[in-house]
Amino acid sequence: MNKVIEVDFLPREANAGFSWSSSFGGWGMKEIRRILIVDNDADTTHLVKILLERTGQYLVFEENDATKAHQSARNFRPDLILLDIVMPDTDGGEVAEEIEADPELQNTPIIFLTALVTRAETKSGLSIQGHPFLAKPVSIPELIDAIERHLPVRTTSHVPSRRRDHGTPLR
Repeated sequence: MNKVIEVDFLPREANAGFSWSSSFGGWGMKEIRRILIVDNDADTTHLVKILLERTGQYLVFEENDATKAHQSARNFRPDLILLDIVMPDTDGGEVAEEIEADPELQNTPIIFLTALVTRAETKSGLSIQGHPFLAKPVSIPELIDAIERHLPVRTTSHVPSRRRDHGTPLR
């Protein structure tokens, strides 16, 4: 029987010297953005993970236990968090408060995912605890659009310029 080992994420440390773009050669690759999805429905998080990662733009970590969401965010250091509201034990609002109170995570954008609102309400400009939200079930194009609107803009490029010996760009 073949066994498959899946690595969900690599630790992101300031001095680790690792970047996704350099690991793939850095030729015009867009930087992979890190998304944490927190929802007690493992089927939902896994499907979203697969569909977002297929775009080649995101690395997604799933957390299905809201009580562990804050620690998962500290370990994974996401660029954005997708957070369900209604979960057992700890709800999404409490998780958001924990993340906002953490100096290392407080500027991480959060998008709530909830079945408690309608699609019309998502387009009304309202927010939940100051965060945007999407109605479940959410379409992947709609989700990607929301992610891209709320991801922080990167001001520096980690992609080195690659040139041949005589300054001619590689093709």
